[in-house]
Amino acid sequence: MTQTERHLVCRILASSGGLYTLRAESAEEGSPIKVGDTVQIPARGVFRHKGQTPLVGDLAEIRLELAEDGTVDNERGILMERLLERKNELIRPPMANLDCMLITAAAAKPDPSLLAIDKLTCACVAQNVTPIIIINKCELAPDTASTLKEVYGGAGFPVFTVSAKEKWGEEELRGALLELLPDKIAAFAGASGVGKSSCLNMLFPDLSLTTSAVSHKTGRGRHTTRAVTLIPTALGEGKSCYLADTPGFGLLDFENFHFMEEDQLIWSFPEFEDKLTKCRYTKCTHTKEEGCAILEAVEKGEISRSRHESYIVLREELKKNRYKK
Repeated sequence: MTQTERHLVCRILASSGGLYTLRAESAEEGSPIKVGDTVQIPARGVFRHKGQTPLVGDLAEIRLELAEDGTVDNERGILMERLLERKNELIRPPMANLDCMLITAAAAKPDPSLLAIDKLTCACVAQNVTPIIIINKCELAPDTASTLKEVYGGAGFPVFTVSAKEKWGEEELRGALLELLPDKIAAFAGASGVGKSSCLNMLFPDLSLTTSAVSHKTGRGRHTTRAVTLIPTALGEGKSCYLADTPGFGLLDFENFHFMEEDQLIWSFPEFEDKLTKCRYTKCTHTKEEGCAILEAVEKGEISRSRHESYIVLREELKKNRYKK
């Protein structure tokens, strides 16, 4: 390194028109850009040659070329040199290094789709993302909210029932996030109109995210976010995280995107695991075989029937995947 060169590691917060907005996570001594500062720069052509695309959520190594007075040299400027290793990569929306997904469903208006929730939990488990279930609009259908909490709590996921409109359930959820999210990248996911932005605004009012009303004709909401953006967000008690404002994760398509092989799907249902060694067959599909311990657990009520039904549907979708090996 020359005396006119400094390096720093940045998190990519946003991407638009070939320009990347980055926030410094660490910086060498003498750098004019300090930790917490943001910069906007283009990616180098080297990424195209390597077949790489920087994604929101990536950590990138940045090189600064300094002028004699210690400021950034405008002619040589700031260069994104390389991407650090990713924890994971999501397809829709395109982003990297997601740590937690707050899967939001409504108890009513719109009615919850358990298959859609299960697709998201499976994708999370497969990608090493922690799923957290939030049931919103519980004031509209408290019995449905209670059933959903039983189903997903029984599957081993953290589940919270809230009403963003009535402002209840907030403190319990806020306390849990204070423990789960520090220094993480988190995203809200779920169908349009379930109240993702409303829950965000309840928990983090300084964000002032745009909410979407549910259409009276379709019973579904309209997307209000068009690109992925990471927002540095205070959690309280001196802790912070990145919240991802996204256009939604509602387009998970197990037939056209390769998430996993069908035989790997079983491992995305954590509540099935302790039954696997008890099956009569070593290559049991856990769909119809006599003596299958998972089917017996469903009949006994030890595993949710809706979760097993989702497993069967998703397994069939994965079998039809055009990109399967």
